[in-house]
Amino acid sequence: QVQLVESGGGLVQPGGSLRLACAASGSILGISAMGWYRQAPGKQRELVATWRRAGSSTNYADSVKGRFTISRDSAKNTVYLQMNSLKPEDTGVYYCNSNTWSNINYWGQGTQVTVSS
Repeated sequence: QVQLVESGGGLVQPGGSLRLACAASGSILGISAMGWYRQAPGKQRELVATWRRAGSSTNYADSVKGRFTISRDSAKNTVYLQMNSLKPEDTGVYYCNSNTWSNINYWGQGTQVTVSS
């Protein structure tokens, strides 16, 4: 079992920045990848960014490339999503996800990000 707790959401003006954090606990050694997804009202949940333990590789949705950065602090078992140059279309509930070596997914409770003037 893996438990994920997100923090860092809020209201920000267009062009602003936010940093989300996802603290993992439990069977951490079983995690092969972690990522951030988001869901806007009336839309399906979509992938934003992922980090994979193998090679410490990262991947981003085209819509956030160059603006968002995913990183991991292994000492704190925490994954971050630094979001810069935020746009109104980045608004949504952001969910942290972890995937294990046995391909089991865990989700956090979500944190709201609102980009509005």
